[in-house]
Amino acid sequence: MTKTLVIAEKPSVAQDIVRALTPVAGKFEKHEDYFENDRYVVTSAVGHLVEIAAPEAYDVKRGKWSFAHLPVIPPHFELKPIDKTKSRLNAVVKLAKRKDVGTLVNACDAGREGELIFRLIEQYAGGAKGLNKPVQRLWLQSMTPQAIREGFEQLRSDEQMRPLADAARSRSEADWLVGINGTRAMTAFNSRDGGFFLTTVGRVQTPTLAVVVEREEKIRAFKSRNYWEIHATFGAQAGQYPGKWFDPAFKKPTAQQIEDGADAELKADRLWTEAEAQAIAQAVRGRPASVTEESKPTTQASGLLYDLTSLQREANSRFGFPAKMTLQLAQSLYEKHKALTYPRTDSRALPEDYLSTVEQTFEMLAASPLNHLAPHARLALSQGYVKPSKRVFDNSKVSDHFAIIPTLQAPSGLSEAEQKLYDLVVRRFIAVFYPPAEFLVTTRITQVEVPGATHHFKTEGKVLLKPGWMAVYGKEAAADVQDAKDGDKGQNLVAVQPGETVRTEDALVKALKTRPPARYTEATLLAAMEGAGKMVDDEELRNAMADKGLGTPATRAAIIEGLLTEKYLLREGRELVPTAKAFQLMTLLRGLGVEELSRPELTGEWEHKLSLMERGQLSREAFMREIAEMTEHIVKKAKEYDRDTVPGNYATLRTPCPHCGGVVKENYRRFACTGADGQSEGCGFSFGKSPGGRTFEIDEAEALLRDRRIGPLDGFRSKAGWPFVAELVLKFSEADRNWKLEFDFGDDKAEEESGELADFSAAEALGPCPKCGSPVHAHGNNYVCSKAVPTLAQPTPSCDFKTGITILQQAITPEQMRKLLSTGKTDLLDQFVSNKTRRAFKAYLVWDPGAGKVTFEFEPRESKYPPRKTAAAKAPAKTAVKTAARKTPAKKATRKAA
Repeated sequence: MTKTLVIAEKPSVAQDIVRALTPVAGKFEKHEDYFENDRYVVTSAVGHLVEIAAPEAYDVKRGKWSFAHLPVIPPHFELKPIDKTKSRLNAVVKLAKRKDVGTLVNACDAGREGELIFRLIEQYAGGAKGLNKPVQRLWLQSMTPQAIREGFEQLRSDEQMRPLADAARSRSEADWLVGINGTRAMTAFNSRDGGFFLTTVGRVQTPTLAVVVEREEKIRAFKSRNYWEIHATFGAQAGQYPGKWFDPAFKKPTAQQIEDGADAELKADRLWTEAEAQAIAQAVRGRPASVTEESKPTTQASGLLYDLTSLQREANSRFGFPAKMTLQLAQSLYEKHKALTYPRTDSRALPEDYLSTVEQTFEMLAASPLNHLAPHARLALSQGYVKPSKRVFDNSKVSDHFAIIPTLQAPSGLSEAEQKLYDLVVRRFIAVFYPPAEFLVTTRITQVEVPGATHHFKTEGKVLLKPGWMAVYGKEAAADVQDAKDGDKGQNLVAVQPGETVRTEDALVKALKTRPPARYTEATLLAAMEGAGKMVDDEELRNAMADKGLGTPATRAAIIEGLLTEKYLLREGRELVPTAKAFQLMTLLRGLGVEELSRPELTGEWEHKLSLMERGQLSREAFMREIAEMTEHIVKKAKEYDRDTVPGNYATLRTPCPHCGGVVKENYRRFACTGADGQSEGCGFSFGKSPGGRTFEIDEAEALLRDRRIGPLDGFRSKAGWPFVAELVLKFSEADRNWKLEFDFGDDKAEEESGELADFSAAEALGPCPKCGSPVHAHGNNYVCSKAVPTLAQPTPSCDFKTGITILQQAITPEQMRKLLSTGKTDLLDQFVSNKTRRAFKAYLVWDPGAGKVTFEFEPRESKYPPRKTAAAKAPAKTAVKTAARKTPAKKATRKAA
């Protein structure tokens, strides 16, 4: 009898499958890499085990990246094992080839990426001939044992999954083609003058970056303007009420009019000269006024159920969770706790036959120990709120997955962050079945007649009549109406009798300034990605264009994290700020005319085509042909660009040229002297914008020019691509008769290169080395183990313990080093300065034996939530002290920088 091999995506899922199948298929025997019984062999990958690669003939190594080898468009893709998981791959392949295995079941995550993981393993295992074994698909929406057993009763056929497999392969190959060719072409262009300036681009990451850069450009170009508002106080029989002046004839410019040059800052309640505002205020003070009023009831429904992107946006707005963290938490609640349904979904509706499951879920919540949620679930059941609704149950809005909702399994032992996210999902799940909140909205227009004119003042009031779904959220959701202050839209208004004449008690002029658009947070960037670069607030409209977004719900968090890792973006609080490297890339792409890599709408169209392929409406061949054409165009544009510089919006530095006192201006590649008039060739002084592949921020270039030194800075790369840390100095070169930019690695590097032996015979030992026990001494700019540098007693070092005397601008005194070596921890030090944000912070320095290095330990933050009794106390957060911190200003070992 043949057996069925089940391949899950992760070991924990394989164990869940075994537990679910044991009652119906018999006990499993556990082996090192798999479980087995009479019917099934269950194993797992650990994420991707195989990756696509160009054939050897097309694989150009990094050191030979040049236009001569581009574009790379191989006739086919080969597969190669991922080194760190090779042993797991071999184990899975061995099982797939077993003669008694007759069928394979793909039990990887139910999505495009899960499909790709399995398909590549299957292809690799079969080699040129193929495995020739039938394949079935386990498609899970929930990880409860019952859901797993039902999934095995309803396995999908290989034929059903072909379109998804095609889309998965096409996405992978398209990203390879655009990423490899785009990155190599831009790197080759930027490395023309020498050095190695790695410039990564991607089919989705670069248009996403373009969205953030364009917003930052608007912020930088924004010129704040003064405007004035008039706020009046009116006296009626029942009391006073406020009103704001407005122009009833004003018409808001349309989006098209703004695009054609109309002033987007114009609003009905803004006046653009103080004199006009003061004249109106003076004219209306003390005058009688007539009142017209319109009150009408209005309702507000709860938000739709969550898909992954809307959940990530909400968690970022409410709790500050990064998108990646929200995905990890949701995945844990799905896999580990079985408490949520499949999270990597783009749907916000449920199947139409899911009503009975929803009722059971409400019953579970009503009986749960969740005291803040259970009463709302009980009320919904007793009042009959849980009933069919097209807003919730709609097959046309359900793709392969439905919205994220709680499962029938009540969780326990959740971390604080997991509990927050679970509560967020459960509240929305309960609230969506509650009736709408009901308000009475009153608009009051007060007209003041003055000689030759009538001035209008608007007052808006909003009274909550029935909270409806807002009751599930308590005051949190109703704050805008319950806690409104005078002048807010949600204020309570005193009554005015029909035909009553009121009096203008006072009129004050408020001077205000227009504000630039807000920077993106992860929440707002996720929304922009969902709308292919367009901010779309309407939920239904977002749903309609969801498959034309940048990336998918499952990949957007990784895209943002990738931009942060590549130093294209920095996090400052909740804001995402583009770096100089990001602006330089956008300048290059615009200058080269490579629209394919910078237009979000275009990349949204590619994503739309992949979704069509998943539905069997577009061929894989047609899509890949378009991607190949796009790739060739990108390389051709970069290769044929023959001008000296790239046009762009460049800065002028405030500090004068150190050689002649001329004006120093930025161009695409350098900061260069442009003479006293700022228009000529200058004296020849210049320095590269991206020495060692790290691009100067404008304020860094200014500091270098002013102080002749900056650093230590991290993020540099050698010609071979290795990262390193150094200071940069401007030194006068007698040979060139001008100032030159050089790397400065400090005394230690110079001594190592000179081969001189260190002599610690007369030096005071600060304590034992935490690695080998030998004495630790101050040496150059570091505290080092006596066996970590060449000495007369030991010319060849045998230890590598070293830590800086200055770390991120914080001086580490010998007393603190003694304390670290004797107790493993310094006192709390408060003068560290982050290289990324330039902000000061406090931390302890501690020895981490596991990591084998000195790390930061931060003070625990006080939480407004008490710790859960079931959870183990967490160790204080530790962060490795980067080698950047170990460099301090020194005078030796300089190397010329590009």
